[in-house]
Amino acid sequence: MQQVKNPASSIALRVATAMHQMGIDGLPRNYELVYEAYAGSNPELVRDFIALGKIKTQDALDALGRKYLPHHHEDGLLSRQNGQVRAEMSNFISLLNQEKISLTDYGRLIGHASKVIMTEGDVDPAALGQSITALKVATEQRASQNSNVVRAVVDKTATLADLQREADDAEAAKFVDPLTGLASRRAFNKALAKIYVNPEMPVLCGMVIGEIDDFARLSEQMGPTSAERFLKQVAKVMEAVAGDGDFACRFDGGRFGMLLYTSEQEEVNRIVDLVRTKLRTTVVNAGNGRALGQIPMSFGICFSEQAPNAFDFTNFTEKALAASKAAGGNTVTIYGANDYVPKDWLIYKKQPVGGF
Repeated sequence: MQQVKNPASSIALRVATAMHQMGIDGLPRNYELVYEAYAGSNPELVRDFIALGKIKTQDALDALGRKYLPHHHEDGLLSRQNGQVRAEMSNFISLLNQEKISLTDYGRLIGHASKVIMTEGDVDPAALGQSITALKVATEQRASQNSNVVRAVVDKTATLADLQREADDAEAAKFVDPLTGLASRRAFNKALAKIYVNPEMPVLCGMVIGEIDDFARLSEQMGPTSAERFLKQVAKVMEAVAGDGDFACRFDGGRFGMLLYTSEQEEVNRIVDLVRTKLRTTVVNAGNGRALGQIPMSFGICFSEQAPNAFDFTNFTEKALAASKAAGGNTVTIYGANDYVPKDWLIYKKQPVGGF
């Protein structure tokens, strides 16, 4: 069989070449940034990357990375948050110390008033009146100070809660595709690793990788806004079909992945067919609101018992996808479907390429 280039490998080669030509340092954060820009998974990132011009300084790249790939700049975020937390805690400790001094003074005043009131024999009315007045004023001051302390505690708690939310958002951003809201490739890899926690007994599941055929041409015809809306609709279909029990993600461009936690080939076939049906009936043209009809999308399928590790699992599925595209597209291929030996292909359904 003729070898088919892996689209991801082609992009990787283009990224390495582009970085060399533009004089961009080969840092991991730079590589992922350029990869995402060339893959086209986030049109806003693509536009901002092009806007940097021919000479892209490291500071400009890092500014872009902080916006779109914050997980590479966690040190800066943690450093800033650490400084804010230290400042808030320092202010809080200072507030508590002031409160301690104020309570000591108030206790001293209560003790003095108690001595006057509890004095045996005749009590000097003037001294008693002064003690009561002083105690009243001090009590009012304490009530006001207590309110200030409560407000300060509430404010500082809210500030710390905001910092916690910011940290949580930054953590979540690592695993979410910014355009569609689906899980990202990183989340997919994390879920994939769990399948092989015990290499001798991997979790039984099927991997599906789907790619919209000739997506670059289609997105160019649609325009950036319509292409983004189109991808979001496809993502909703993938998410709805996967449901709560399975896992769906977007890799980049028009490439999507699913982990279906079943080893039943018929069930995986049914789910992929359901995706194809829903794409045909629910994805609509942004201009007239009508269904786009048959959306040409190729799929590759592999099962976890066919692969000894996560790398081969993904690689075999990519090969099945490549076979689908080599067969003309809009096709589903199962890797080693006949005997689970990774060398045969079975195209269980081949539809003619439909148009929009």
